Amino acid sequence: MGLDQTNTAATAAEIVPSLPCDILILSNGPGEISTWVRPVVRSLREHLPDPSQARISVVLSPCANASGREAEMARQLPGVDRVQGPEHFFPFLLAGKTAERWNWHPRGVVLFLGGDQIYPVVVGRRLGYRTVIYAEWDARWHRWIDRFGCMTANIVEAAPSEFRYKCKVIGDLMADVRGDAVSQEAVSDRLSLKPDHDLIGFMPGSKRNKLSMGLPFALGTAEAIHRLRPNTQFVIPVAPMLSLEALAQFADAAHNPDIQLIKGAATAELVEANSALPRLRTPSGLEVLLWQTSPAYDLMSQMRFCLTTVGANTAELGSLGVPMMVLLPTQKLEAMKAWDGIPGLLANLPLVGDSLTRIINRLVLRQIYREGKLFAWPNIWAKREIVPERIGPLKPEEVATQVVSYLENPLALEAIRQDLRSVRGEAGAASKLAAMVVEELRS
Repeated sequence: MGLDQTNTAATAAEIVPSLPCDILILSNGPGEISTWVRPVVRSLREHLPDPSQARISVVLSPCANASGREAEMARQLPGVDRVQGPEHFFPFLLAGKTAERWNWHPRGVVLFLGGDQIYPVVVGRRLGYRTVIYAEWDARWHRWIDRFGCMTANIVEAAPSEFRYKCKVIGDLMADVRGDAVSQEAVSDRLSLKPDHDLIGFMPGSKRNKLSMGLPFALGTAEAIHRLRPNTQFVIPVAPMLSLEALAQFADAAHNPDIQLIKGAATAELVEANSALPRLRTPSGLEVLLWQTSPAYDLMSQMRFCLTTVGANTAELGSLGVPMMVLLPTQKLEAMKAWDGIPGLLANLPLVGDSLTRIINRLVLRQIYREGKLFAWPNIWAKREIVPERIGPLKPEEVATQVVSYLENPLALEAIRQDLRSVRGEAGAASKLAAMVVEELRS
């Protein structure tokens, strides 16, 4: 722990509330629970270890990226006392009552860690609690929120001058994920990673429209990389709601006709599904390890390079400083239905069939090429391409050649790592945000 964090903890310890109180955390998606709620709850319990004096509740709101396991994920977090799932959120927001009729202490704080920033305004006023928002990119409702923990100074500067005193730069909660990673030796032991081998990750997605193209493309790319650079090992962090059997079907030509659309794609069979580390084995004998522990930050932090689809995983990899390449193969344009953002919304318009989807997607692709649209979150944050993005009728062999060129250029990899770190805030945010909550409990 650094000096600033030590001083923060000491200050917070001096102002621990003397009466029982509630800390109500509002959150939503799996990423927020893993990267925001988890480290903040841990830091809160360092300041407030006694649940009889400080009760921590988590109320989840609906999220478009939800897996359905968010409530279970939150219940498994050490230090959390009560959890309400997203299906009960709007009755709570509108009427102020939880499904289990929770009671509330007179004193408390509503802490926003995901969702819509209007929620803590409504809930805080209803409960009569102080309100704290973690502002990753912007801060809203300045007049009605008591404190803002901001990722960067830009958020503070953008606030109206009369409310800037409420805003404090605390850094990047996702940067604290790096502190959660187990030792490199422990990960290497579990993977049986050889000291002179590079660990290459693949994150082909969790949705059918992504996996039908992404998994066989990843397997073909792994084989091509291994031919060019034999001292490599490969791993896929499996999405939490995806069974190994369902994943393996996308590598089976009998179940996935899209494999034939990709020249150089590979099939594979699931091997030792019930073992600690199951694998997909290609016809050539190459094995891609399947990592089922979630969140997989300990694994991701050890990747030398990662090939990923678009989505929140690019933000997680970026915060871990992992060099990556974002792949959007367009051999099957209907796959854009699984994309995030405007292209995905367009492709999923009601009454739009696959044929019309292809037309829409071609128009969208032309616009993307013309405007140089960026998809990876680190690139969006930096407003330039700091990690490579490849879109079009991609071929595994060509992608593999590009990946190997990065692996053989340590300076290029380090430049990407430095750029990734530069677009996020500093670490230590969880401790500072927890201290801010404790201060508000005594206000």
